[in-house]
Amino acid sequence: MIKLKTVAEIELIAEGGEILHQILEQLASAAVPGVSTAELDTMAEKLIRAAGGTPAFKNYRSSPQDPPFPGTICASVNHAVVHGQPRRNHRLAVGDIIGIDIGMRYKGLYTDMAVTVPVGKITPAAARLIKVTTEALRRGIAAAQVGNTTHDIGRAVQEYAESCGMAVVKDLVGHGVGHAVHEDPRVPNFVPSNERPFKLEPGLVIAIEPMVTLGTDQVTIADDGWTILTADGSLAAHMEHTIAVTLDGPRVLTDAHYG
Repeated sequence: MIKLKTVAEIELIAEGGEILHQILEQLASAAVPGVSTAELDTMAEKLIRAAGGTPAFKNYRSSPQDPPFPGTICASVNHAVVHGQPRRNHRLAVGDIIGIDIGMRYKGLYTDMAVTVPVGKITPAAARLIKVTTEALRRGIAAAQVGNTTHDIGRAVQEYAESCGMAVVKDLVGHGVGHAVHEDPRVPNFVPSNERPFKLEPGLVIAIEPMVTLGTDQVTIADDGWTILTADGSLAAHMEHTIAVTLDGPRVLTDAHYG
């Protein structure tokens, strides 16, 4: 069931979203050579709880049979697309790129966002991947207009990424968010041939999250049961914002100054 949000709920989500944005900026600045992904995770949990929030990902299960996710953030390095588990023995090195995905429950409502950042000096190809994924997100957000559909969002992301010679991951999608960290509808980063589009209405709150690779769009799951890796070992980047569909156009709730 699609849950449209009231004006008051959207304002609360935006309040939490701006706090989450500020926290993610601090984490991105702390992602330097030598720091472990577990240290970033500890920092994230402390900042969320200090702000009056609760980590949305910690102990999350996608189904009752799955192991709970152990971290506050997903820390996905290099060829990890998403859902990387924070680890004490995984220290960042110059040339890495890291996707930091974070969610928070604040005053009963959820926000979700992600950014991929460089660790020290990175290759031109890695820098271009981050730039293209950032622009793909911008185009996906711009397509989130009343009367458009989820397929319009996916088309905007896919066409841009592929025009730049990159691939979008098709096994993972964006989603509704607000009363839970994952809600309907699905928000793909491509145009599915076997899925009906959902028409965008005022009050819809969704997380748009392009996942772009330098190689294949195929992925595999690591032995930890959570980390999603590119099947060919190519670099991947992940960008995400929570947005509200409004009559005045898309409103980014996880960055009050976006655009």
